[in-house]
Amino acid sequence: MKKKLLLLMCILTACGGPQTQAPDGSKYLPYDQRTGAESIVYFTRNLSAEGLIQAYEQVNGKISGRVGVKLHTGEQNGPNIIPREWVKALLEKDLPDATIIETNTYYEGDRYTTELHRKTLEVNGWTFAPVDIMDEDGVATLPVEGGKWFKAMSVGKNLLNYDALVTLTHFKGHTQGGFGGSNKNIGIGCADGRIGKSWIHTTPGSDDQWNIAEEEFMERMTESTKATISHFGDKVTYVNVMRNMSVSCDCEGLAAEPVVTPDVGILSSLDILAIDQACVDIIYAMTEEEHHDMLERIETRHGLRQLSYMKELGMGNDRYILIDLDNGGVRITAQDAAKDLKPFVTGGE
Repeated sequence: MKKKLLLLMCILTACGGPQTQAPDGSKYLPYDQRTGAESIVYFTRNLSAEGLIQAYEQVNGKISGRVGVKLHTGEQNGPNIIPREWVKALLEKDLPDATIIETNTYYEGDRYTTELHRKTLEVNGWTFAPVDIMDEDGVATLPVEGGKWFKAMSVGKNLLNYDALVTLTHFKGHTQGGFGGSNKNIGIGCADGRIGKSWIHTTPGSDDQWNIAEEEFMERMTESTKATISHFGDKVTYVNVMRNMSVSCDCEGLAAEPVVTPDVGILSSLDILAIDQACVDIIYAMTEEEHHDMLERIETRHGLRQLSYMKELGMGNDRYILIDLDNGGVRITAQDAAKDLKPFVTGGE
């Protein structure tokens, strides 16, 4: 079986590896140094079911047919995932026939097998809507256009059953990616648990499951994302929730590092790069005390390469018009969104 996987890896990955030096993923590029067009990103400080619905309804115009809602359902009893009651309210109002979609994990934990995963879904309260573990019945491959690591990505087979994709992301830090936004939610979250995720994380034959890191990891993850969003075309949309932002991913569950970054709000966009870039810009616009831990996590993992590589692959714009939904739709800056934030309080909404 291992030999077959290695052969498949050889066929579907770009041979020879990259020939040019990637931009340094630990270096932040300020807004005034970026070039290109601007995309629309909507913003509300209203961290509630109503705020989530309002943000989503700005960008749902082309969501139709059979809809998959990709979100991180978390390890058992994880404290930081998007509140279930918010998601339930959104689905009841705007997506009554949608299915929550997930894949099994690459690491051994509460979601490593479909059986364990379904138990975890029940423990965490994801029982109000159907949940499709997309790699339960096998895998499919989607082409990666212009990738330097992959020609195709292995995803959960059932992804192909959906006409549209709603990407509902808890924005936070990430142990290996630096930060986890819409790019991570799709790139890792839609890759199947045994093949796709291994292509992203592990050099074939390595004894270290997590030996791919820094710029190469960001690029592999981003190419995986591109495969999925290219498949859906214009029937994909993005919502990022900046709440309970530990430097740890929701994959770590109860072992996640304590939250010290203040809550911000909810963003939505039709542009995956613009929304992740806006979230990162808001983090950078915070005070030193507010963003110290998050910046350390992003920069030491070279996570900013996610953004520059999305731009290189033509996945969106890193310049954007930030629309304040709380104040009549006026244009604001990331600095405006980061003003007067309240310190995070454990257990607060």
